[in-house]
Amino acid sequence: MQAKAAAKFVRYTPRKVNQVLTLIRNKKVEKAFEVLSFLPKSAATLVSKVLKSAIANSGKLKDYSNLKVKEAWVGNGPILKRIRPGPQGRGLPIKKRTSHLTILVTDVDVTGKRKKKIVKSAKGSKETQVK
Repeated sequence: MQAKAAAKFVRYTPRKVNQVLTLIRNKKVEKAFEVLSFLPKSAATLVSKVLKSAIANSGKLKDYSNLKVKEAWVGNGPILKRIRPGPQGRGLPIKKRTSHLTILVTDVDVTGKRKKKIVKSAKGSKETQVK
């Protein structure tokens, strides 16, 4: 089962949020929370809130030991354009970037074994392992 959570129009630059997301992609949720708790980035609090929301959306709020962060991505939101005073009366632009953050969690196969796939040939059916 998959569950998704998103935070939109967040006042963090996508580049900085993506630095945090690369550390938790394809990790178990428990390990992701451990990494986020010791990370000295301000975007780590945002990512942990969205991760908690994704866990709540999966319905396994009490026992999330078999959940994994399948995908996590960030996109550009609208840019707030402001002007700052510059030399000789000029105005210099400031771009305040926003981002849209999405996290997708899924169940982990507990056994860890590969599933067998049945491949049909002309002679009959044959079982092989999927790589």
